[in-house]
Amino acid sequence: MNTDIAKIEDHLKDLVSKNEDAIKGFEKASENSKQVGIKSYFEKKIVDRMQFLRELRASVPELDLGSVEIEGSAAGTLHRTWMDVKAFFAEDNDEAMLEEAVRGDKAAINDYDKALAETMMPHRLKEIIRAQKEFLQNDLETTEILEHHK
Repeated sequence: MNTDIAKIEDHLKDLVSKNEDAIKGFEKASENSKQVGIKSYFEKKIVDRMQFLRELRASVPELDLGSVEIEGSAAGTLHRTWMDVKAFFAEDNDEAMLEEAVRGDKAAINDYDKALAETMMPHRLKEIIRAQKEFLQNDLETTEILEHHK
C-alpha cells in the first residue's frame, strides 16, 4: 500500500474510532441524564454519529476501517469511566454531561480538521468529512446553548 493511501486510511480509522467513542460516551451520558430533554438530545447525537460511521465506512469500501461493531478505544473507555465518576459526584449531572459533550465535540472538530488537511484525500471523501465537521460545529452551538440555558 502506498504511503498516501496508508495516511488516508489512518485518518479515516481515527475518525471512525472517535465516532465510536462519541457513541459510547453519548450512551453513557444518556444513561446518566436526569432531564428527559437532555436524555433525548444525547440519544439524537447517538443516531447522528452512527450515521457518520455508516458514511465513513461506505466512502471508501476498499479500505479496512475495522469491524462494524462499535468498540471504541481504550482512551474512550477511560473517558467514559471518568464521566461516570463525575456524574456520581456532580451536583448538576446534566450540566456536567453537556460540558463533556462540548469538550468531546471540540476535540472531534480538531480531528476532522487534521483529516481535511490531508492533501491526497479524494475529493468525494473530503466532502463527506467536511459535511460531518460542519454538522458537528452547528451541533456544538446547540449544545453550548443547552448548557447555558439549563
